[in-house]
Parts: sequence; C-alpha cells; structure tokens
Amino acid sequence: MPRHFIGSVVLTLLLGPAVLRAQQQQTKTIPAQPAVEKFKFRPADPLNAQAFEHFYNMEYERSIQEFTLISERHPDDPDAINHLLNAILFHELYRIGALNAGEYANDSFLNSSHHPADPHTREQIKALVQKATAIEEKRLEADPKNVSATYARGVTRAQFATYTALIEHAWFSALRNAVGARHDHEKVLELDPRNLDAKLIVGAHNYVVGSLPWGVKAASSMVGLGGSKEKGLEYLQETAAGNSETSIDAKIVLVVFLRRERRYDEALQILRSLEPQYPHNILFAMEDGNLLRVKSQYGQAEAVYRRVWLDGRNGKYAGLPYEVSAVALADLLRGQKNYTAAAAAYEQINEIPKPDPEAAQKAALGAGEMYDLLHKRDLALKKYQAAIALDSNSHLADLARKWVKEPYSGT
Repeated sequence: MPRHFIGSVVLTLLLGPAVLRAQQQQTKTIPAQPAVEKFKFRPADPLNAQAFEHFYNMEYERSIQEFTLISERHPDDPDAINHLLNAILFHELYRIGALNAGEYANDSFLNSSHHPADPHTREQIKALVQKATAIEEKRLEADPKNVSATYARGVTRAQFATYTALIEHAWFSALRNAVGARHDHEKVLELDPRNLDAKLIVGAHNYVVGSLPWGVKAASSMVGLGGSKEKGLEYLQETAAGNSETSIDAKIVLVVFLRRERRYDEALQILRSLEPQYPHNILFAMEDGNLLRVKSQYGQAEAVYRRVWLDGRNGKYAGLPYEVSAVALADLLRGQKNYTAAAAAYEQINEIPKPDPEAAQKAALGAGEMYDLLHKRDLALKKYQAAIALDSNSHLADLARKWVKEPYSGT
C-alpha cells in the first residue's frame, strides 16, 4: 500500500507539459485561454512570456537558456529559480521517457522502466532546490506569514517530490515533499483565499486522495491528508480559467485526471484549446489521438496519428521524435487485426535517418510480429535481429530473442 499511495499523491506533481472512472457529474466549460503574453508571471521580467512559450512548446533548451538569464537578473527571487528548476527537470524527464501521459492514466508509472538520468543534471536539480529553499526559509524566518515565500517553498517542494519519485524512485522522500507542498499552499489559501496558483497543487492533491480506495483514504486522513474529488476538480477548473502562470499546468492536469475518469470528451475539449497555442508540442498532438483511441473512435485516431507523422516529416516537430506517431498508428492497426497495414506503419520509421532508439526497437519488434502473423518468417527474423541489435539488454530484445526461437502467434 505505501508505494501505491505515495505514487498516487506524487502523481499530482508530475504533470508539466506533458503529459494525461466513470463519473456523471459534468465539469464547467473552461473558456478559451488568453494569449501567453497576457499571463501574469513571477518575477515581472519581460523574458518570462517567451521562456514559458518555449517551455510549453517543448523547446526545452531554449527555455532553459531564457530562464537562466532571468534567474541571473533576479538572483534572490525563488520564483525565478523555480522556473529554471522546472525547465531542467522536465527536459530530463522527457529525455528519459517519463512523460508518457498514458502511464499516468492508471498506476503503470509506478513500475515503468525509463532511461537513467544524467548525473550532472541530477546534481544541477538538487543544487537549484537547495538554493531556492535557502532563500524561502530565510524569508519565512523573518515573516512566517510571507505569502510569496510560502508559495515558492511549496513549488520547490513539489518539484523535488517529482524528482525524487521519477528519477531517484525514493517514494517516502517524494511523499514527504509532496505533503509539504500541499501544506504550504493550503497556508497560502488561508492567508490569501483568492490565490489561484495555490489551488493547483491543493486541487490536484484533493482529487487524488479523494480517488483512493476507502481504506487507504481513511489511513491518509489520519496523517492529515483529506481529499475530495469534486473539490479538487473545482479548484483545478478555477486555476485553468485564470490568467496566472499555472493556468496551463491546471489544464494539463485536468486532461490527465479527466482521462482517468473516462470523461474523454471533456479532456479533448481542454486539450484542443492547448494544441493551437503550442503547435510544436507533440505530446499534445499525440494525446489527441490517444484519447480518440480509448473512445473507440479508431478512424479519427488513425487520422490524427497520420497527420502527426506527416507534420513531422514536413518539419513541424523539429528536434522531437515524431516517429512515435508511426508506432502508435501501427499499434492501432494491429489492434484491428490489419496486420499488413500495421507492418507498413512500423516500417515507416526506416524513413528517418536517426530515429529515436526506443521507438525504432519497438517498431522493429512490432514489424517482426506482424510478419510472423502474415507467415513471412524470413522478414520476421530480420526484424527480430534488428531489434536485438538496437539494444540487446532491453526487455524488447528479450522478446525478440524469444520470437527468433519460436514464431510469434499473437498470444
């Protein structure tokens, strides 16, 4: 129980640009978001709007450069440090493969295997956490009711919880920081009830704890962690409808939570308000197709995956592995038992000179399995050997070796 409880709480803090049970209550319609330039940022630096736009467009390196410059202009501002910390953290989470929204639609993120984090980046993240915390604690020692310092400390704790959970897999440390983040932002709301930014973490925690089984929920209440799904969603909707720097994050969290609730139409409505704003964000584009797929709207999902592939080929997602759309398309066709078309979709990855290694291995293995089902054993064997050659130590390579010995039969 502890790890799944911790994971559920930490889940609320994992949902940057990324990533995503039936309930009949309808959510409020969220109005169209104003342009990013109209958001209110902390600190009031003119470069913030551009940095956030690059961040949500998954242009992480550019956003890191800009947030670095902002933090140099405001060296004693914990908000500036937190923004830089957030950009570095999510860049690394994306690099190691930890921003797959599908993993957070259930609890599979608890056991998912990701690439190892870069040691230098790990130290950089911890150094920024320490720097921001030192400033926040000093200000709170001077004034325990300092709203901005309390809010900033909650953000730092939330980001460190994400780091310790997904990179270090230190679940109890992650829980401690996640709970600290919630308590900080609950205090902010006590001091300033109209603070929309603080409702992001408090709302997300309320939703998650409110979604836990009764026995676990009772145990959580004993340590001061009550929760209500309805209150959580209400807080998130209020934040999403605002014009603060957390409104986009609230929308993303809502997409993930509504997907968990199987309220797919509402999730799609929110997602499609984000896609035109951040057209370079391939995760938003792919999640559109994924939501259509879980809705069993297979034709529309197929059209989305094909569009992402073509847009990627035309340069829209420069620097991002748009080849994941070919794998998603192939998986969709495979589920419909259209093995010939699925094999062709997996083979599309070969059109890319240097595809993402993990996507390439999935495609090679998938193509081999399709050829086995089509009774084209020679082609299947070539694909299995290619999958093994890409990474002989992965679980995909283990499957490929298995199918080399005995043809894949679909079971």
